[in-house]
Amino acid sequence: MISQEISLIPADNSRLSNFCGQLDAHLRQIEARLQVEIANRGNQFKVTGLECSVKAACAVMQKLFDSTEKELLTAELIHLAMQDASIDAMLDETAAQALPNVSIKTKCGMIKGRGANQQDYLRKIASHDINFGVGPAGTGKTFLAVACAIEALQNEKVRKIILVRPAVEAGEKLGFLPGDMAQKVDPYLRPLYDALYDMLGNERVEKMIDRGIIEVAPLAFMRGRTLNDAFIILDEAQNTTVEQIKMFLTRVGFGSTAVVTGDVTQIDLPSEKMSGLRHVLEVLKDIDGISFTFFNARDVVRHPLVQRIVSAYEAYEKKAKPE
Repeated sequence: MISQEISLIPADNSRLSNFCGQLDAHLRQIEARLQVEIANRGNQFKVTGLECSVKAACAVMQKLFDSTEKELLTAELIHLAMQDASIDAMLDETAAQALPNVSIKTKCGMIKGRGANQQDYLRKIASHDINFGVGPAGTGKTFLAVACAIEALQNEKVRKIILVRPAVEAGEKLGFLPGDMAQKVDPYLRPLYDALYDMLGNERVEKMIDRGIIEVAPLAFMRGRTLNDAFIILDEAQNTTVEQIKMFLTRVGFGSTAVVTGDVTQIDLPSEKMSGLRHVLEVLKDIDGISFTFFNARDVVRHPLVQRIVSAYEAYEKKAKPE
């Protein structure tokens, strides 16, 4: 156990109140997450705990206090800031600081990767033609991929964006669902529409879809095509079969970038079918020019409970796995 003292300057009572939160709620949140004890008098703070935890706590406290100049801190902002200063991330601190941060400019503002893993994901997408982002829900795999696609289109690196999803039924058959084919597959593609609407606005997205600049389609519609000068995203790839993901990857043409995202712990395929994503990770793991980014619970940027749920499932599955 070690202790470290930190002075937060300027000693502004309003900013300190914002930083500490009502009844020191923000300090208690940092303590609980990083397993440290924080004592303070005015702008003087003393942090006690394991060395790596203390270093992480001091780093996040300084970052949060700096942000009080322009914004009101909330529990969500505290949680997201600690993604960048978690104990695991501190082990890679030296390597991470040597690399510049990547940010993407969209209509809704600047989008930045939170933490070393998301930053690494953005760098790999910028430098590889085929990329895999694999990990649990809430880690930003699809959202960041859509942001990269929009940036590539705005900078005229590609001529169109193609967003693809397998239409795998969770207990229902497509043929028995009401509506025409477009209405049947629309629910499967809704998360991709949501990411586009967040970044470009509904009206602009609808215009770009009408002009064919953005195409959203079920995976089955990709067969027989060659996709040149396009940014292609295959989402929910854990629900592809071995044949389907091979078909998709062989559609990639010249001047194109492909991003494949999925979570191998949430497979909706019939039990007798092997996940194409799980298979392809083994087949292509040593191929040059293809990048792989693996996310875990500490990369989750949704509600703090989501992170705990993911961690609980990871621990349970690890314990249940036969030796």
